[in-house]
Amino acid sequence: MIGASVIISFYNKIDFLKAVLAGFERQTHKKFEILIADDGSKASVVDEVKKIIAASPLTIKHVWHADNGWQKNKILNQAIKKSKYDYLIFIDGDCIPHKAFVHEHLIHSESNAILTGRRVFLSEKFTNCLKTNQIKNGYLENIFRLFVMKSISWHLGIYLGKFSIKKIILRKKGRHVKGCNMSLHKEALFLVNGFDERYVHPTIGEDDDIECRLKNAGFNVKNLKYLAIQYHLHHKLLSREMNQ
Repeated sequence: MIGASVIISFYNKIDFLKAVLAGFERQTHKKFEILIADDGSKASVVDEVKKIIAASPLTIKHVWHADNGWQKNKILNQAIKKSKYDYLIFIDGDCIPHKAFVHEHLIHSESNAILTGRRVFLSEKFTNCLKTNQIKNGYLENIFRLFVMKSISWHLGIYLGKFSIKKIILRKKGRHVKGCNMSLHKEALFLVNGFDERYVHPTIGEDDDIECRLKNAGFNVKNLKYLAIQYHLHHKLLSREMNQ
């Protein structure tokens, strides 16, 4: 059974991390490790992360560096170097995975492709009332609930993995890579020298950059819409991001 290294971009949001990890406890495909790529969370948060790792049934590594402004790409590259498996799945620390998230990325992996899925944006009310035990019990995987709770792009929560129509979806090339929902072989990133660490604040460019360099190296974007699903937790921009 093929395995994957799941790399979570993280900064200070400990409640969100608990929610994301609750989603990974629910995965149908069990052979994966998690690397928390921590872009300089404060000491008290690091202590909490260590407690979570100790209590979790998941295999988790914490990769951290000191806070020196927004250095997401730098910590991602460090996490990649510490990853165990040859296949990498990237997710943000505010995105909860559907139970088939790892499965869909792995079964559709290709040596010359970047896979990318999409996400449902949960409302502020939905985010605030969501509990980790609900996530573990599949609470988010009810499309009617996503609609009623006024989630943005709720229809992207429709899972088509068990239906033949997914063949049509897979034939459509993905238009753009989403760094929060992306997977590829590790050797592909080594080929283009990883993420560009010259990006020092969050912009659209950081995703476009890795996509452009991989396409120039001969890779294509494969669409996992309605297959590799995420649920994005509502939040305001972090103050560090707003000060850039």
